[in-house]
Amino acid sequence: MIPERWQVLARAPPRAWGPAVASGRVRAVPEDFVVEEALGFAPAGAGAHVLLSVRKRDANTEWVARALAREARCRASDVGYAGLKDRRALATQWFSVPASRRAAEGWRGLSGEGFEVLDACAHTRKLPRGAHAGNRFSIRITGLTGDPAEVGARLDRIRTAGVPNYFGPQRFGRDLGNLAVLAGTAPGPPGARSRPSFTLSAARSLVFNAILAERVQTGTWGQLCAGDWAVLDGRGSIFAVTAGDAELGERSARLEVHPTGALWGRGLPPTTECVHALECRVAGELPEACQLVEAAGMAQERRSLRVAARDLTWHFGPQTLQLDFRLARGAFATSVLAELLDGDTVRAGEV
Repeated sequence: MIPERWQVLARAPPRAWGPAVASGRVRAVPEDFVVEEALGFAPAGAGAHVLLSVRKRDANTEWVARALAREARCRASDVGYAGLKDRRALATQWFSVPASRRAAEGWRGLSGEGFEVLDACAHTRKLPRGAHAGNRFSIRITGLTGDPAEVGARLDRIRTAGVPNYFGPQRFGRDLGNLAVLAGTAPGPPGARSRPSFTLSAARSLVFNAILAERVQTGTWGQLCAGDWAVLDGRGSIFAVTAGDAELGERSARLEVHPTGALWGRGLPPTTECVHALECRVAGELPEACQLVEAAGMAQERRSLRVAARDLTWHFGPQTLQLDFRLARGAFATSVLAELLDGDTVRAGEV
């Protein structure tokens, strides 16, 4: 059986802004959850690969990648994509395939079960994971209950102060199958044992969520503390926090800089003082997860504890709420929804 604490950390970690102020239904149909991937760079226009803009509906990213591999007559591992996108959604994302006899323009309009190629352009290399800049979300919540004034006030708080950057339930597999493998209580989803990276990812995410949950409970998840390492918003640049840096504190208040938490690996995190003690203590409470990633040779890395919901707007309709916002890569829309909606509403949209 998966430990209860693991289940909470994966599905319902502590909220930052208090109890939910609304409930409803997320993803009654895939069109209620629209995701558009922002690539962050322009295709090269020439090269040994082809970048494909693909719109998928109610389809798994990996399934689409395998379908594209068959069309390109290449191995599935030769198909690149920047990140996994929700299945129960209308999602537009980029893939890459090796160049073949099919010219780039020959890919446009190609369709298969659950997907359609919207655009194609030659490019110099395979699209690596994490290559995108972020994602834009357009989410419609139906059957909405809740005081519009309270909902609006909570959304305004989210817009100005951000939300905890938890890994979403998707990271832990359908029915938390990747955690079941980690716990050794079940074989997990089909193919899980042949794809150990999924279990490693879940283990690392579990430790991070635990560290972030601790900082949420102490009210320091959005504050730069002595001993912290910070990250520039939307970038990978991290640096040690100097105590008493007023300018850095002001930039943090403007969501330009965020504190980070440990993505566990070999050795110890670079933090110092009370932050270091907290991270080591929390990690020590999850020995199975830490030992797995350490044995795999993974290095200590950092991830932002906070994410800004940029360009957040909302609109109320008859028992509906329309949300539009964009997030940096690696962040989960469920982290935004969890600060607004009850847990049953958020979990109902996991599939």
